[in-house]
Amino acid sequence: MLADVIIAGVIGYLSGSVPYGLLLTRFAGLGDVRSIGSGNIGATNVLRTGRRGLAAATLVFDILKGLVAVLVVAHFFGHIPAALVAGAMALLGHMFPIWLKFKGGKGVATYIGVAFGMLWPVGLCFALVWLVTAFTLRYSSLSALSASVAAPIAAFVTGGDIYGIVFFLMSVLVIVRHRSNIERLIRGEEDKIGQSQTS
Repeated sequence: MLADVIIAGVIGYLSGSVPYGLLLTRFAGLGDVRSIGSGNIGATNVLRTGRRGLAAATLVFDILKGLVAVLVVAHFFGHIPAALVAGAMALLGHMFPIWLKFKGGKGVATYIGVAFGMLWPVGLCFALVWLVTAFTLRYSSLSALSASVAAPIAAFVTGGDIYGIVFFLMSVLVIVRHRSNIERLIRGEEDKIGQSQTS
């Protein structure tokens, strides 16, 4: 079982570490997406290129790399610990990709993919909380933070302790990655959806 978990972790990390936002913008002839906006490789920053199609594609691929990692490991190893490790490591891979000197994205899209792969009610909870918060308050970062708080609660309720603990740890990572956004929200300086954002 230990060997399975180690292999699952490697698979998850490598899947999560593929910087689709960077690759897609480069293939489109737009240069390095890290040189604009927040410098992140996620869909939000890709959207700042003005190419909505590329941003949508980045979002889909970042979701899929978390989802696929969990489903592939669950299929081949057939036990929960390996799948949970694969999902958590996919999130880490997205946030800290070895190919980009461990400077990646904030993990929201990959978190959604991992959630739907591990426990679909948690993924649905995350998505709904994000959407409701985004439509009512129009802060993308606050939407991600609110969803990250709600997801572990849903995991404890629908999956039990082991799922709850893993989702809690993943949410902590997402929240920490949003620390600059949290500071701006407190100061009232965070941009709303539709405005030119700085991170």
